Amino acid sequence: MSTDIQTIKKLAHLARLEFNEEKEQEMLQDLNKILDWMDKLRELDTEHVEPLTHMTEEVNVLREDVAMNTVTHEEALLNAPKKDSDYFRVPKVLE
Repeated sequence: MSTDIQTIKKLAHLARLEFNEEKEQEMLQDLNKILDWMDKLRELDTEHVEPLTHMTEEVNVLREDVAMNTVTHEEALLNAPKKDSDYFRVPKVLE
């Protein structure tokens, strides 16, 4: 399977991309390489191969999600460039 320059121009239009002629040729070559590779993959016999849902056998190796305060209010205010008693001071956004 291969494609032509008109297909590249149509795809570029749909993706709102602009290419000069040199880049169009590069994109055409790259797209044709991808399509050739996909054709090669289609030649493989995958009839008795189960689809993968995960790349590894590891299941849920994440830590338990436990809510806790890791930084106290005072520690957070130590890093504030400007503060007003118990609050961060930030520039006014709305008039």
